[in-house]
Amino acid sequence: MSATNAERLVVKGALGPRFDEILTPEALAFVAELHGRFDAKRRALLEFRNERQVFFDNGGLPDFLPETKAIREGDWKVAPIPADLQDRRVEITGPVDRKMIVNALNSGAKVFMADFEDASSPVWANMIEGQLNLKDRWANQIDFTDARTGKAYKLGANPAVLIIRPRGWHLPERHITFDGMDASGSLVDFGLYVFHNAKAALAQGSGPYFYLPKIESHLEARLWNDVFTYAEEALGLAHGTIKATVLIETLPAAFEMDEILYELKDHMAGLNCGRWDYIFSFIKTLRNNKAFLLPDRGQVVMGKAFLLAYSELLIKTCHRRGAFAMGGMAAQIPIKNNPEANAAAFAKVRADKEREANAGHDGTWVAHPDLVPVAMEVFDRLMPTPNQLTRLREEVSFGQKDMLAIHDGTRTEEGLRHNIRVGVQYIEAWLRGRGAVPIYNLMEDAATAEISRAQIWQQLNFEATLEDGQKVTEELFRRALAEEMEVVKGEVGADNYAAGRFPEAIDLFAKLSTAKSFEAFLTVPAYKLID
Repeated sequence: MSATNAERLVVKGALGPRFDEILTPEALAFVAELHGRFDAKRRALLEFRNERQVFFDNGGLPDFLPETKAIREGDWKVAPIPADLQDRRVEITGPVDRKMIVNALNSGAKVFMADFEDASSPVWANMIEGQLNLKDRWANQIDFTDARTGKAYKLGANPAVLIIRPRGWHLPERHITFDGMDASGSLVDFGLYVFHNAKAALAQGSGPYFYLPKIESHLEARLWNDVFTYAEEALGLAHGTIKATVLIETLPAAFEMDEILYELKDHMAGLNCGRWDYIFSFIKTLRNNKAFLLPDRGQVVMGKAFLLAYSELLIKTCHRRGAFAMGGMAAQIPIKNNPEANAAAFAKVRADKEREANAGHDGTWVAHPDLVPVAMEVFDRLMPTPNQLTRLREEVSFGQKDMLAIHDGTRTEEGLRHNIRVGVQYIEAWLRGRGAVPIYNLMEDAATAEISRAQIWQQLNFEATLEDGQKVTEELFRRALAEEMEVVKGEVGADNYAAGRFPEAIDLFAKLSTAKSFEAFLTVPAYKLID
């Protein structure tokens, strides 16, 4: 007799306080059922990613799909979107630790995206405690007193709408196995949250809402749609109850936005410009093509070249279909000891948000509560209505060439060194269990480290010439790495440096940057180094 799906799933992670409230037999049976039905397809789609990358590595370029032309040209719309998602003008994002959740829900933002993905290090305790915190939110038991500081945290009267970001299709959860293989981080995060919280959220006038990361094709969106439909049937929810916003943060997905909306049309709430991961994906996808060497990261800005084309096409595509078009992240954080620098940083945020609102975005992201009023003022002033769905942007017309146009700019040694400093510091914090990390007055997540090492890898691969005439060689990289780590040691202090996990972070960053073949995601090998 064959084993049931529940018998095929094994929890290997240690049980911490209250973990049994999340890892109940019923919840695990539901997660097991998701794996039995959908994990083989997930693995096949990851293999399809690899096959498509071979095409790009051999000189092929992403383009709009001829076989789905009828969908792009068809006259269809997504299903109605719930009332509490109609006004999303400012969304705050962050990890799923308890203090962050309360502060974000109380921040004045319209939406809080609780992130199991790039803003969280997937330490087992982080993932399950995050689920507990979110379950407590819907049980109205999220209030707590910080044992270290004695400060009380209490949920306010008008909390932000909660949207959950599970891990991407590629990320494993090795503390749970299915048929002896690592479980899917996506199915674990989604399954546990929707099982425990969907009905409680609905009872309080909201619903089970998700942000879907790292999708690379409409086929991956179709799989999510199948997962949602099954979950609704299994949990006794009406079809279309689950709503998703998809991050368009990979280059292949930007050529399939209509198709992604179509596949998820019964569950669709919008698309989002995941700008940092999109830059990373642009480099990764076209890594073997010297024509697509980018300038320094700081010169790859939203209002120009391929970033302008994709963000404005996203607005047009979404609004034509009745879906929301969300803007990108403002990663700045307050610079409390330097009023002038702080004012300059906030002015930069304001200008970026004005660009988004004027372009037709329905809302935007911030990483810090102090930026909520800055972004809110801009959208209140430029978007007096709840959203901008009526702005169809029919004049926008971008083709393949526009979507692949690279920014004018320079490649400098300082840009290389900055990538080293930021990349290593982020990985070091991630290995210590922190996924959202303040570095040089920006709140960084995994995407920034991905851009940093990808850009270095590509420059090394082509021995790119810097502005001063130097070629980027492994010798230059290793010399700069050693020198910049001395700079970092001075910045963080010798004691903190010695107490951290810098040797492992330096080793991983160097291996990823100098490898013969490009590692698709740094978080996969890094995951082997954490508990």
